Amino acid sequence: MKFAELHQGMVIKGGPVKVSREEVLEFASKYDPQWFHVDEKRAQEGRWGGLIASGWHTCALAMRMAVDAVLHDSESFGSPGLGEVRWRVPVRPGDELTLHARVQGARTSSSRQDLGIITWTWFIYNQHDEVVLELDATSLFDLSGQA
Repeated sequence: MKFAELHQGMVIKGGPVKVSREEVLEFASKYDPQWFHVDEKRAQEGRWGGLIASGWHTCALAMRMAVDAVLHDSESFGSPGLGEVRWRVPVRPGDELTLHARVQGARTSSSRQDLGIITWTWFIYNQHDEVVLELDATSLFDLSGQA
């Protein structure tokens, strides 16, 4: 999507992405090797009643869906960061996730007319319509034609 197509209040959907057991274990083993992400036996006996994906894995899946749904053919060139990140419900192997991204604001920078700024909230839902992740993001767009 191009910056000009994005406007406050719109909701963009992406996905679905199916989360596999192998992917949960591989990501966690490499980046977040806490026992409830990598030790299936111990996780089964723990608070969550089974293996759960790292929240950072869920964020990475959300990013992929946002790129596929919005950013891949846009003038986007980066982000200054995130606001709040909230993991609401654990993601488990076998879950199917979808993105619902609500544009909170779309504006041109007051100091640089060639800079577009989008603020948006990403809601990631599982197949039970539960929000598993909610995060506030800002994306920057090069409006100079140089992107």
